[in-house]
Amino acid sequence: MDNAALQQLCEAVPVPMLVVDGDARVVVANAAATAMLGEALTDRPFVTVLRQALVNRAVEQALAAAGNGPPARLSVTLSAKGHDRNCVVTVTPLTLARRPGAAVVIEDSSGVEHAEQMRRDFVANVSHELKTPLTALMGFIETLQGPARSDAAARDRFLGIMEREAGRMNRLIGDLLSLSRVEQEERRRPLDRVDLAALIRSVCATLAPAAAAAGVSLVRIGTAEAAEIGGDADQIQQVLHNLIENAIKYGSKAGQGGEVRVTLAHVPHEPLLRGPGWSVEVADDGEGIDEIHLPRLTERFYRVDNHRSREKGGTGLGLAIVKHIVARHRGRLKIESTAGQGSRFTFILPG
Repeated sequence: MDNAALQQLCEAVPVPMLVVDGDARVVVANAAATAMLGEALTDRPFVTVLRQALVNRAVEQALAAAGNGPPARLSVTLSAKGHDRNCVVTVTPLTLARRPGAAVVIEDSSGVEHAEQMRRDFVANVSHELKTPLTALMGFIETLQGPARSDAAARDRFLGIMEREAGRMNRLIGDLLSLSRVEQEERRRPLDRVDLAALIRSVCATLAPAAAAAGVSLVRIGTAEAAEIGGDADQIQQVLHNLIENAIKYGSKAGQGGEVRVTLAHVPHEPLLRGPGWSVEVADDGEGIDEIHLPRLTERFYRVDNHRSREKGGTGLGLAIVKHIVARHRGRLKIESTAGQGSRFTFILPG
């Protein structure tokens, strides 16, 4: 097989691939290899391309094998274009025009390792979040079985705390299930037609008692009687509920009351959506959020104030759920906030 045919074959491989001849020089490099390692790879000594001792030794062994022997699979860190990448490099002995050669395939495993680290972090966070209320429940059960067995007042107080902790666990499990469902469905865009204006009216009516109890005025802005979009009604309702409920919880300064404004507006053309859409903005007059926290607000279990969030019944998953639902609807989420001046959460969905 000549070099032109080899080049054509290598271009069909979606990951970086190099072919080395018997003189340990690169004779073929596909486009993916060029993108990772730079231009002008062909006709260079292989040792100057990766500069990785383990891989260079594996290539030498493959050339010595003269087309025989199993592939060598190595986990290494490669420096390419100023960045270190964790990679799996497979070196396979070849025969090129009756001479020994080697194929070198590079798979970037950084994304896999990052996903695995995220999985470990997620499991650790879930374990911690569940362990805290569970430990409290076990402690109160032990107390009720012992010292407080005959103390009616203590029993009532402890049962109230236990109810709150059990409710917290129930909310966390509910949010975990919601997040799991949304992630499973994220690649499938919903096709049903739903009325966004009607959903806003419904959620605001549901949360009106909570707003009144918190001393917060809940105001709907927007004259549209109907705003039809493609979407999943239950999921969009969950987005609205999470955002509006958060604004009610955190939308007042030091318990002085405040106002939460829910604004529905038609967007004639949204560049990122490549067409028209509908935007919903949930704004409050609360204490706001320091801008250093904004990029991480939609991370799972990220909280600006752990104690305050738990005190308000938050699970740390609400905004992560919002992000994934908006993404499933091919929409856009925007968060704006200034410490001391309130916050604005806006999502735009194709319409």
